Amino acid sequence: MKDDHDRDLEERLRTRMADLGAEAVTVTGDDGEPAGTDVAGWVSRPEQSDTVIRQKTGRGWDEWRELIDGWEGHEQGHGAVATWLHEEHGVPGWWAQTVTVGWERITGRRLPHQVADGTFTVGRSATVTIEDETLRGLLLSPEGRAALFPRFETELRSLPTSKTVRLGLPDGVTEFAFAPKGDGRTTVTISHAKLPDHDQVVPWKAYWGAWLDALEDAVS
Repeated sequence: MKDDHDRDLEERLRTRMADLGAEAVTVTGDDGEPAGTDVAGWVSRPEQSDTVIRQKTGRGWDEWRELIDGWEGHEQGHGAVATWLHEEHGVPGWWAQTVTVGWERITGRRLPHQVADGTFTVGRSATVTIEDETLRGLLLSPEGRAALFPRFETELRSLPTSKTVRLGLPDGVTEFAFAPKGDGRTTVTISHAKLPDHDQVVPWKAYWGAWLDALEDAVS
């Protein structure tokens, strides 16, 4: 049975979160990509700089682009390119993946935040003044989720004993991970996956930033 503290917390959350749902459809803007992404005809920038990729692999981005473009097998897709880089050019496994993703971004085969299956994933993280078990309990409870997401329908997609909590929310699946700080505070890491369209990246990234701020306001 809930005590007065639990009911008061849920009411404060419901009030503070009530206006956030609108942000998922009203926020507009770019995806945070640095200005000048058309370097040498690039569609978007890789995550690693040219300096780092040269230090780790022996070639810069334009060199890798020219090399991969000239390999007839590149049309076989991500896995084939990464394997070729590793086996034929001695690029270590993780860096072979990094070079492949960077080449895909440069050539427009993969947009920022896009993953291998074509969907998009955004993430946010913040430390908030709430015990990890308290927040976990709210996410696992239908009443708690109604307070945390008063404008959305939610569906629990993980077992109560799972280390993380996964929820079905509009436009994808969201996973919550918790790292207790030992002082009544918890670092909450949110990953919103399976977004079907790149246009949803900025709104949802903004939403989760606002949601974490609102959570801190409600509990502190």
